[in-house]
Amino acid sequence: MAESNGSPKKRKVDEDGTEKILSTIKFDTILRIDTEKKNAFLAGSGEQGDAVIALEKQPFSKETAADILEGDISNELIFKNDVYHTFKLFPKSNLNFIKATLTYPATQKHILKYSDQKRYVIEETSKLYNDVTLPFILQEQMNIEWVFNILSKKTESERIVYEDPDPNVGFILLPDMKWSGLQLEDMYCVALVHARGIKSIRDLDDKHLPLLKNIKIKGSEAIQKKYGLESNQLRIYFHYQPSYYHLHIHFNNISYEAPGSNVATAYLLSDVINNIELMSDYYKKATLSFVLKEQHKLLEKFKSHSEEIAIE
Repeated sequence: MAESNGSPKKRKVDEDGTEKILSTIKFDTILRIDTEKKNAFLAGSGEQGDAVIALEKQPFSKETAADILEGDISNELIFKNDVYHTFKLFPKSNLNFIKATLTYPATQKHILKYSDQKRYVIEETSKLYNDVTLPFILQEQMNIEWVFNILSKKTESERIVYEDPDPNVGFILLPDMKWSGLQLEDMYCVALVHARGIKSIRDLDDKHLPLLKNIKIKGSEAIQKKYGLESNQLRIYFHYQPSYYHLHIHFNNISYEAPGSNVATAYLLSDVINNIELMSDYYKKATLSFVLKEQHKLLEKFKSHSEEIAIE
């Protein structure tokens, strides 16, 4: 789901036609390691240019947790104290896989996105949005042709969970690339709106309420039907700032602390609807808080407005 940088070169394939992309890329830089979420992000390069890969250990699932301890499992005792024992376990490979998400070819923006950097909280007034953020979006945003490919079903049509094709209130719901799809514990879907020209929650007002309510109701119903999770078991929210500027909404299992579901990043859909019902142009007037990494180009733009926002 990353943008393309020119015409791709011929890739290595196995006898069955499976692409062997990873074997053509040398990963030599560790961008970030998240010990809490058990993720690692690496950068490298190959014939087509730079590459970024996200490695993620998968959560335990109810279906397979007990299988890890079946049979003659390889293990190593680390220490024992009275009744307490700590082991290293080496389960079968099919119970110990790592999910890898590759962006290739990758741009500098992709590399910076996954790099370990200091973070700053920005309090963006409506004036700052119009003077700083909006010009930045129009000039610097990533190519989102991949979004339009999904909406037109040129790619990923087999992954669609639900679609409402209405051009005004319709959307496509599909699993997010961050979810392996193998267990419900970390269920993560995303809804892409069919309507174009809505960049983020900043563009929303009362004329978008039918769209937002339609996504909340039909998206929740589709997830309940497909995955068995009730609407009150879902965290449904926007990112601000989003990683790409075509309106989309995130659906998580509420028990899963998904990346970007924290304060100053996530804005709940129900809260957005309520705020617009109270004031139709709420998001055009409100001061919104969000987090930027120190090498984000938008942060540089805010530094030039030091009289309104202090960043050292």
